[in-house]
Amino acid sequence: MIHVKDLRVDYDTVCAVHDLSLEVGPGEVCGLIGPNGAGKTTTMRAILGLIEPTYGEINLAGVDMRERPRDACRAVAFMPDFPPMYDDLKVWEFLDLFASSYGIPRHDRNAMIDRSLDLVSLPEKKNEMVATLSRGMRQRVMLAKTLISDPKVLLLDEPASGVDPRGRIDLKNVLKRLSAEGKTVLISSHILAEMTEFCTSVAIMERGRMVVSGTVDEVRNRVMGGGMLVIEVIGGQADDLRRIVAADPAASGVEQTGASSFEVPYQGDAEQAAGLLAALVGAGVRVASFSRRKEGLEELFLKVGAKELS
Repeated sequence: MIHVKDLRVDYDTVCAVHDLSLEVGPGEVCGLIGPNGAGKTTTMRAILGLIEPTYGEINLAGVDMRERPRDACRAVAFMPDFPPMYDDLKVWEFLDLFASSYGIPRHDRNAMIDRSLDLVSLPEKKNEMVATLSRGMRQRVMLAKTLISDPKVLLLDEPASGVDPRGRIDLKNVLKRLSAEGKTVLISSHILAEMTEFCTSVAIMERGRMVVSGTVDEVRNRVMGGGMLVIEVIGGQADDLRRIVAADPAASGVEQTGASSFEVPYQGDAEQAAGLLAALVGAGVRVASFSRRKEGLEELFLKVGAKELS
């Protein structure tokens, strides 16, 4: 649904985006992450046709953005960071204005407005003036505006900025619902801990370049080099645990992190991990818990900074 190949954007003598490629398929929620100045917003604006790229291919929902921009834009909706709003309108009037601009027939608009407000959990604000809304509520109304045309592709730039905890929960639920409906979402955010809960893929940028992209598991395996098993045992059986783990070729050492807890760097898949657990239990080790720790986007981002860019 989103296909970008060899995208470059220059501002005078500065290259803001350098030969960037990105694929986001139907049902994917892709987290576009990177430090300030990495080129995330420029990338989004180039994808939308808001700025002219130096060169590169941009395809949205099967339509070439540079050759047929109007057709491509019909399939996409964009929510910018700090979006402008009209304070002298009621919430429903604000949404009705954009519903009209999207060409939604007048007799369908009220139902579409109600649906969008329900999605962001703000139906009670329908008749409130925009000027009276808090920063977080304004963000949620803008998200409702973004959803009102039922787009196939959504680009969201810092949608959780200024949103309260309840609003962030609503945002997470909306994104999961959109993913289940087969929508394609590209979302830029600095709140990496929360993005871990709903992103199915990730694209990490630095200094205008795409450092790594793919599904969260693919990127995790590539960047972190495998996973970490967290094991808790009952009783003083550290020696038995170390002996059994040492015999597993997928393991690389044991670190004791507590009186009865251990961490094992592990390269094996789920079946191999199950075999290790069976070996421990078969040897009489009383295992209280056994799980694979999966690093979130914060850990991935920090690891990429240290590993890929140094």
